[in-house]
Amino acid sequence: MSSQATGSRTVIVNAIEYQWPERPVVVVCIDGGDPAYLRQFLQDGAIPNIARFMKDGFSVIADGTVPSFTCPNNMSIITGTPASRHGISGNFYLDTRTGEAVVMTGPELLRGDTIITKFAEAGAKVVSITAKDKLRKQLGKNLDVARGNVSFSSEFASRCTLEENGIDNVLDFVGAPQPDMYSMELSLFVLDAGIKLLEQSHRDIMYLSLTDWVQHKYAPDESEARRFYQELDRRFGKLADLGAVVALTADHGMNDKSDADGKPNVIWLQDILDKKFGAGDTKVICPITDAFVAHHGALGGFVRVWCRGQATPQQIIAEIRGLPGLESVLDKETACKVHDLPPDREADVVVIATADVCVGASEAEHDLSGLEGHRLRTHGGVSEAKVPFIISAPLNDAYKLRAGAAILRSYRIFDFALNGTVR
Repeated sequence: MSSQATGSRTVIVNAIEYQWPERPVVVVCIDGGDPAYLRQFLQDGAIPNIARFMKDGFSVIADGTVPSFTCPNNMSIITGTPASRHGISGNFYLDTRTGEAVVMTGPELLRGDTIITKFAEAGAKVVSITAKDKLRKQLGKNLDVARGNVSFSSEFASRCTLEENGIDNVLDFVGAPQPDMYSMELSLFVLDAGIKLLEQSHRDIMYLSLTDWVQHKYAPDESEARRFYQELDRRFGKLADLGAVVALTADHGMNDKSDADGKPNVIWLQDILDKKFGAGDTKVICPITDAFVAHHGALGGFVRVWCRGQATPQQIIAEIRGLPGLESVLDKETACKVHDLPPDREADVVVIATADVCVGASEAEHDLSGLEGHRLRTHGGVSEAKVPFIISAPLNDAYKLRAGAAILRSYRIFDFALNGTVR
């Protein structure tokens, strides 16, 4: 249960107490922001503002939520809790009552409260902007935009209304055209809008969530990736110049999962299981799947298997555990315990690939035409769960001790930005 502790100017969200910000706090989720990009561009001197944040503030590599997908990690960040608490463990799960795959982006599926909504209820002015609209309603769950708060996506920036989003005429406001879904501009628009809102009036908390189109297409040593991070860095510097504490993390990393000839390294798991147990006996769900799969073909490093017929979880595990390219094959109980996942939305068997391999359902179900001309770079497994955790301001003594006591989790970024910085 969440409530405001008004006397001390703190807000309690999902049993965690957060200090009221003395200056704006801007948390940015760099979708696909693998630490390898930062290492490359710090070495090149291409991202001076991030370098300054790391030098003058705080920086560490943190653990994200597994599966290392967009929805689970954004919800962990915005609630300050693991997936076992907030319930969003992928982009899809199988509703065993109907046998149908269910999109996990509805706000009714999110358990608990979001940090921005509880601060807004306490009187703060908050902003949530995401690149893809699939996240918007969960990030803004129960957020009252009639009280000066803002919640929209750059995907649908041209459709924003005061009633739905707390803002209209967004393209004119930002001074940019509607960005294409498959472009770096979709992410840059999020940051530009955040900057404009911060310039316009005081904002207490902002959450800005980007998209990983660039990282899916370009490795850290490619010029387009470098250009993208230079553009990000310039905007991060602007947010800091406007007086904000800027906190940077990512929802997941990214790995190349292609062979020497550029062909994706794929284990077609549904085909393997159908051959062994018969068609329809098992159901493989690829929880990376969303409405925009051209850049990854719905292939990731984490898939779920439900038993639909005679095959048992133990038989499935025994059949596939030795396959080259699989890092782990776990039953439901073990997967939930190891990766802190909600049991009621977990499969009978969880399959996680190694860093250079991805797992699909049936080969006939995946359209890989969007990958032509590029190597497959994707995510989902444990190997993509390492993410940056950077705050532009230095930590106070208490949080320096906390930071050194254990590996940090990315969902603690609001805790560190609000409670852990020097005041």
